[in-house]
Amino acid sequence: MKAFFELLKKGSTSSLWASIINVVVAILKGIVFFITGNVAMFAELMHSIGDAVNQLFVFLGSALSNKAPTDRFPGGFARLVNLVLLFAVIIVGVLAYETIKKGIHHIIAPPESGEWVWLNVAVLAAAMILEGFVWFKAMKEITAELTGDDIKGFKVISESFKNISEAKPATKLVFLEDAVATTGALIAIIAILIGTYTPFHSAEGYASVIIGLMLFVVVGRIFLDNAAGVLGASDEDMEAKIGEYVFAEPEIEDIRELMVMREGSELHVELKIELESDMTIAEADKIRDKIENKILDEKGVTDVIIEFDENDNKQHWDESKKETKKVEKGSADSQDQK
Repeated sequence: MKAFFELLKKGSTSSLWASIINVVVAILKGIVFFITGNVAMFAELMHSIGDAVNQLFVFLGSALSNKAPTDRFPGGFARLVNLVLLFAVIIVGVLAYETIKKGIHHIIAPPESGEWVWLNVAVLAAAMILEGFVWFKAMKEITAELTGDDIKGFKVISESFKNISEAKPATKLVFLEDAVATTGALIAIIAILIGTYTPFHSAEGYASVIIGLMLFVVVGRIFLDNAAGVLGASDEDMEAKIGEYVFAEPEIEDIRELMVMREGSELHVELKIELESDMTIAEADKIRDKIENKILDEKGVTDVIIEFDENDNKQHWDESKKETKKVEKGSADSQDQK
């Protein structure tokens, strides 16, 4: 049991906060539904309950993905978070469908302006503030993960949007889902006021359709990312960066093979490089240690396997990088001759 609680400490903080906040929002909406009997508010209540359960699953999945490898699962559990998120997006997809369905119904048959308008607006405003808080927590988590700095102020917003594609899967889901929840609550408030105080009574329906479509965008983005994670996608950006590290060593002739496999938030690196034929084992080991340390310093890299081979005088790595290597080496030889 102690080991389980230790794993929970490694779970996505933003997912846990999102689950807690959605429970609070669900309670507020439940109270309003009990007072007003508003069917739309009941739908919002179900939406918040679904989000709360969804984010709780994401939190547990992100925590359990840190479990150490076992004899039965020697490859570890890093991809578990991708599987959980694929399940999570199914729930988000159902919510998106129901939101659009409800919106179309409101457009076809707009309801009469009822009582308790300002109570509904107040609850949505409270929900927007609370969801915005979770959204900001996800922003902070993204910037902390990728920069290692405690960025403050409005710079957190710009940096999180800039680095969202590199965020951990669970944090990315919270970021995108709460972006929709926060902006969606604002859209809903505006739609309620327009529908109440203007002849455009179907405004709430159009707002609901817009929010549903925004959720479907989240579903598509998260599904594609995590489907690739489950299958074991390569990280081309990291491969290019490691290629630069390797060719920074003048003794290295070529890269025979380079693969960076992403599993959950972990990166596994396998590298085979060609050396000069007259190099000693001690010199090769020194180069191995230097490259390995550089790669392990990269965020998310958990293990590195480096193999050496004799130069076969055939081109294996990207031609442009190889040409750059030749130019640099030629310049160095010219300097030595001088």
